[in-house]
Amino acid sequence: MAVSRGNKYQPDRNEFKPRGIYHSRRLSRQRRPRQPLPLEHDLHPPSSSTSPRRLRAVQSNSANPSRPKPIPLNPTTRRSSEPSIYPNLKLPKLRTINGIPIRETPLGNRQMRRPPAATPLSQPLNPRRDNNSRRQTRRSTVPTPSEAKPKRQSSRAQPTQRGKSRRPRRSQKRSAGIWIHVIRLLILGVGIGAIAGTLLSVLDPTSKMSMRSSEVAQGNLQESPTNQSITPALPLRQEISPLKAQVQTLVAKNPKLQPGVFVVDLDTGAYLDWESNSIFPAASTIKVQILVAFFQEVDAGKIRLDEPLTMEPEMIAKGSGDMQYQKPGTQYSALEVATKMITISDNTATNMIIHRLGGIQALNQRFISWGLTATAINNPLPDLEGTNTTNARDMANLLYKVNQGELLSLRSRDRLLDIMQRTVNNSLIPQGLGTGATVAHKTGDIGSVLGDVGIVDMPTGKRYLIVTLVKRPHNDASASELIRNVSRTVYDYFNKPTATPSLNSMPISTPAMVVSGLLIGLQGTML
Repeated sequence: MAVSRGNKYQPDRNEFKPRGIYHSRRLSRQRRPRQPLPLEHDLHPPSSSTSPRRLRAVQSNSANPSRPKPIPLNPTTRRSSEPSIYPNLKLPKLRTINGIPIRETPLGNRQMRRPPAATPLSQPLNPRRDNNSRRQTRRSTVPTPSEAKPKRQSSRAQPTQRGKSRRPRRSQKRSAGIWIHVIRLLILGVGIGAIAGTLLSVLDPTSKMSMRSSEVAQGNLQESPTNQSITPALPLRQEISPLKAQVQTLVAKNPKLQPGVFVVDLDTGAYLDWESNSIFPAASTIKVQILVAFFQEVDAGKIRLDEPLTMEPEMIAKGSGDMQYQKPGTQYSALEVATKMITISDNTATNMIIHRLGGIQALNQRFISWGLTATAINNPLPDLEGTNTTNARDMANLLYKVNQGELLSLRSRDRLLDIMQRTVNNSLIPQGLGTGATVAHKTGDIGSVLGDVGIVDMPTGKRYLIVTLVKRPHNDASASELIRNVSRTVYDYFNKPTATPSLNSMPISTPAMVVSGLLIGLQGTML
């Protein structure tokens, strides 16, 4: 005999116990009329395999049909194809799997839950992170109706989102690395530029000359301890060797003369030096220093240009000028006296200005403060003995400071140059200039020395200083010829197209230019 598995719906047929009337509670609540249940032998005729106990139960039920008893379902039997007498009774459906009866119960609105997908071993579960992701999914906003299919958020999509979020981080890291390399290259370029600029400054002859001039100025300071405000000497770059050779040739033709020449190109700093440190009698060239001191007092407000100056008898001097022929006590304006001192080289006007500026000693102290170590006034003019001294370098240094506006205001400087341009005696430096050139100059002439100093403006726009002092035999005319030849030679040299290019056009290498070149090269490399 086959043994079937028992459960609460289908008890074992060997241990059958009646459990009440076999009908649903729903039918009993509706109080429908009872109808006799079909007998077991009507639904399932007994077979030879039926146990005796079940046969006795069937017989007892057939003997007393008014009290039907629940009949357990036989898993081995099949339902009859006859119509049921209980049309409203929904019996459970049976199906057999591998000989085992299984009742099919309708799920209704309930849906079968699928088992959770297995997590791959390569991605271990993180319960805390999964819970956070589920909370974020629940709190997410409801999609708009325009969206056809709402995106499904799950813990599986997190690795993809994280992967996408890492991409901009990688790009940021790459861009940061590029900038770091660029900054390193810039720092390297700045360092190379600084080193190159230092080497160029060391090898540049201009710096050497400026160092030498500063040493000379310091030596002058030590020689004159009483002075405390000496201005530095004029900056020089490189000596003009071809021009110096030409001047040497001119000097060799006049062995009886002892010239001192100093020429400076104000545009480039190039210079010519021929015995510039030799001391000469100043003659009337000393009046240039006196005129500068006069305009300094005007700038300080101590002298007015229209201030009347009285000509005293002790101030009247012989020699050049026409004021000596006027009566003592005649008054002149301060500007008129200063103008006569330069234009017609009036010695009486010079003595009047010296007296107004505080005397000889006050002027000498002022000269020392300007850095003029060889310039000094020892006697009033005319000083035919030549006791007042100067040299070519001091004169050039003074003219340079005047031109740069270091000693005077721009207004006073312009007045001074205008007065010097009206000098009457034009027989020396002006004779060697070309057409269109102008010169602001002052001559000096005594028996033992002849000189001329000035600032020349060429038609090409170039400006240069020229100082010529010549010791000579008494009133030797060859000295004036030598000064004219030197002036012509200097002018012709600067008038050449290739002569000492302008400072603005000279390729001077500086650290800033080196760094800019490196940056431009770096930019071209990156592009």
